[in-house]
Amino acid sequence: MPAYVILNKFTEQGIRHVKDTTKRAEATRKAFEAAGGRMIGIWWTQGQYDSIAIVETPDEESAVALLLQSGQQGNVQTETLRAYSEQEMAAIIARLP
Repeated sequence: MPAYVILNKFTEQGIRHVKDTTKRAEATRKAFEAAGGRMIGIWWTQGQYDSIAIVETPDEESAVALLLQSGQQGNVQTETLRAYSEQEMAAIIARLP
């Protein structure tokens, strides 16, 4: 399954309702599971981003749909990075001339 690192920043709404952040994380975990994916973990951070999550989804389209669904809630802005496993990277490198 494709994996992603999701970098989150609270919006004004998200920080106003910060006491619900772990409840929102659990709802997000359930949404990923319902779509056939999984949330490997979520961590709240200091610095440029307020939290990061590492997730897997069955395909790229599922990832985009889940991220858009999360964005519709209005609590975080995300930056998403596609992450490649060691095996995936080895297959990519094998294609090089």
